[in-house]
Amino acid sequence: MDDERLAMLAQIASWYYEHGLTQEEIAQRIGKSRSMVSRLLREARRLGIVEVRIRYPSLHTDEVLGAQLCQTFGLQRAWVLANPPPDHTLLLPQLGQLAARCLRSHLSDGICIGVGWGTAVHAVVRAMDEYPLQQATVVQIIGALGYGDPLVDGPELARWLAQKLGASYRFLHAPLLVESEEVAQALLQERTIAQTLALARQADIAIVGIGTINPVFSSLKRAGYLTEQDLEELRAQGAVGDIVARQLDREGRVLDIPLNRRVIGIQVEDLRRIPFVLAVAGGVAKASAILAALRSGILDAIVTDAHAARLALTLHTREGESTGTLGEATS
Repeated sequence: MDDERLAMLAQIASWYYEHGLTQEEIAQRIGKSRSMVSRLLREARRLGIVEVRIRYPSLHTDEVLGAQLCQTFGLQRAWVLANPPPDHTLLLPQLGQLAARCLRSHLSDGICIGVGWGTAVHAVVRAMDEYPLQQATVVQIIGALGYGDPLVDGPELARWLAQKLGASYRFLHAPLLVESEEVAQALLQERTIAQTLALARQADIAIVGIGTINPVFSSLKRAGYLTEQDLEELRAQGAVGDIVARQLDREGRVLDIPLNRRVIGIQVEDLRRIPFVLAVAGGVAKASAILAALRSGILDAIVTDAHAARLALTLHTREGESTGTLGEATS
């Protein structure tokens, strides 16, 4: 290979890895397509012009707890952070790094990745390294907040992950939760929304968080969709947590309540048919919600922490021995 081509590959790699230009921006500079830029970046890596070094932090996992979760709930994989920090704001980045490690091991050209929303999913996307793929797609699987913190919103997370993977992306141009079931049904029939959801159902991987009705940690409350009174009403209706904003009871069943019919996004049954669903959630305050998600049969893998995993397993065992309620200790 001549020196001129090697110099071109080095320049493109420098723009992408050192200067933070997107593949589209580089394509415009050199008068080529974005897919061509992706191929050139892969060539630069193959030839050793770019050397990728992954330095995982000293995050230790509890293999015993992970195996227990897999055996008890039929998971493919479970990554359990062995020594979680007490502060939830410190816990999330570490869970994100573990989940990013899991996601990287499942990436391949042509993959379609469905992305949820929330602080846990944001932690995963933030922890992801640049990893150019060919003809990959990232699709938003649940509607947008439209206000609040845009960094944890579905459109921004889909765009950000797609940029890191050199992938195309599809937004779901709709709010996460609407005022009535009638409005929801009308929006779900709108052509662009229906097309995006059809693509979301074809995803190879989905990355989701697990919501809780605990008002301190409820993402739906923080986003302004629910009040503390709403959360108390959900508790009275049997809700303990949610996946893709669909409220679950403690057995992991989707509740037949109006709120669930006002969500714009894929259904839980759609999620169940996606080949690999990865959930990320931690903290003892979410233990009962995590347990519900584990019982639902939706998940193929989970990233959580040792305290949450132990409590979820304890609650599961306790319920097997008694018909009593979970009690306030689960929230």
